[in-house]
Amino acid sequence: MKALFIGGTGTISTAIVKRLSLLPQWEVYVLNRGNRSSVLPQNVHTISADISDEAAVLKAIGEMTFDTVCEFIGFVPEQVERDYRLFAGRTSQYIYISSASAYHKPSRNYRITEGTTLSNPHWEYSRNKIACEEFLMKKYREEGFPVTIVRPSHTYDERSIPVAVHGRGGSYQVIKRMLEGKPVIVCGDGTSLWHVTFNEDFAIGFTGLMGNPHAIGEAFQITGDEVLTWNQIMETVAQALGVPYKPYYVPSDFLAAVADERYGYDFEGGLIGDKAVSVVFDNTKLKSIVPDMGTHVPFSQGARIAAAYILSHKEECCREDPEFDAFSDSVIAALEKAKESLK
Repeated sequence: MKALFIGGTGTISTAIVKRLSLLPQWEVYVLNRGNRSSVLPQNVHTISADISDEAAVLKAIGEMTFDTVCEFIGFVPEQVERDYRLFAGRTSQYIYISSASAYHKPSRNYRITEGTTLSNPHWEYSRNKIACEEFLMKKYREEGFPVTIVRPSHTYDERSIPVAVHGRGGSYQVIKRMLEGKPVIVCGDGTSLWHVTFNEDFAIGFTGLMGNPHAIGEAFQITGDEVLTWNQIMETVAQALGVPYKPYYVPSDFLAAVADERYGYDFEGGLIGDKAVSVVFDNTKLKSIVPDMGTHVPFSQGARIAAAYILSHKEECCREDPEFDAFSDSVIAALEKAKESLK
């Protein structure tokens, strides 16, 4: 069986490619521009092409057909429309990575299933994912295009660690604040529920859908079973770093109101449209056809794996974000001043 990964070297896809490369029945191809080819196993075939250049892709793949094509970098409808043109008739399955942030926000029920309404007025990223899903499912209903939709939530690997609030540079600046003994901003009061999933666990669920006829025309959310509050997540990160947890609680709508493009992060979308909303993902549908799916790397273990890797690979992982650091200090100072003025 042949699988083609569009992308293939990101947080999620790297773990899937590595897992699939160990299965003798799969021949694995990765199509990208070759920026991180060093992370791929030696038995993976690389196809160097820019997926946005249809002519170049057609030339690169020639007459090849695939049992499964996996799209990890499709964010807007035009990109999945391009994939449809490229791979209709060339693959027995097209797996599209959507997002669990596409579910209705605010959630009408904290327990999320694949049947939960898709609607996110707070985040354009999520609305684009919904539009991509709608195009693909229309093609499935009208033409039999063999699509499978996958909705990840917060998946991480050894190069990054989940935190409640961060800026343009990702999670490292929050880790740095912890190591320096500074307070770190936590959305709300830290009691909202959240899922974090190690990428190796995600890969179990994903590879179980590949080549699976029961997955065609269906959507599946893939998350671990471990449900934690943001306080538990952040405290676990602090413990992995060997430092005290010093949270500073800030309402998500306040953060969305005071942040701007200087910080390179959409706080309305990322918080009100995602992280600040309590969610518990029901993975019954996935487990009905992929019974091995579960939490094999609990966050207490995954946080330590990530912390050790990040701190020992500073050039690769430790991207400082002074703008977000200054933003955090200014938000905390302003709220402390407001407290004093009301006493």
